[in-house]
Amino acid sequence: MNVNYELTGPDGAPVVVLSNSLGTDLTLWDDQVPALEREFQVLRYDQRGHGATPGRPGPYTLKQLGGDVLALLDTLGVRKAHFAGVSLGGMTGMWLAENAPERIDRLALICTSADLGPASMWRDRAATVREKGTAVMVEPSLPKWFTPALAERDDIVAKFGGVLAAADDEGYAGCCEAIADMDLLDGLGGITAPTLVIAGAEDPATPPSHAEQIAAGIPGARVEVLSPAAHLANAEQPDEVNRLLLEHFTRSL
Repeated sequence: MNVNYELTGPDGAPVVVLSNSLGTDLTLWDDQVPALEREFQVLRYDQRGHGATPGRPGPYTLKQLGGDVLALLDTLGVRKAHFAGVSLGGMTGMWLAENAPERIDRLALICTSADLGPASMWRDRAATVREKGTAVMVEPSLPKWFTPALAERDDIVAKFGGVLAAADDEGYAGCCEAIADMDLLDGLGGITAPTLVIAGAEDPATPPSHAEQIAAGIPGARVEVLSPAAHLANAEQPDEVNRLLLEHFTRSL
């Protein structure tokens, strides 16, 4: 995969990888980069079929999405990195922490789940997007991504609705199928990376109970619930998420 990425921050500093959610791209992290790059090299990238990373015929698996990250780290000569992911990005992070623990230092999981069934729903969504395109997902997605005060704001609709509508149809569908087939629960107990789990109190897609389930499975993990915040909590509560990420990642410096 020719993965699109941006690497900023001071040379020689520890690396933080930022992984986007389904239907967004690396601009999801616009509000985190200025804060994080004061301490870290910040490596943000586009998942398959999102942003400027091309899609390939699906279905995809989390092993493939995690493999894209490992290949990118290898290309850049990064042996080990901190990792933060939102939703699908968090699932990618859990896969990496379970299957390539030597590459993940500290882990932050934002508005995500280790078991986001039913699988049939995700396969149906993949079929719908292959038939009608990703633009069909804009109207139902924005009210899940943001609380009502933000979901209809013109700048939010333009930025996030535009990114979703521009996502590659096959890439989006393939990622839906990766979610349908993911199997992360049994491996949570083997994650050794210190883990922070952040949830949005008003998130209808991955409510706080999903964060609690993850934290209960990962030894030593802790949960922070933010409000008001829906599914894209890092965009809705950037200052608080930045504070939590910096606190979590700088503990190992």
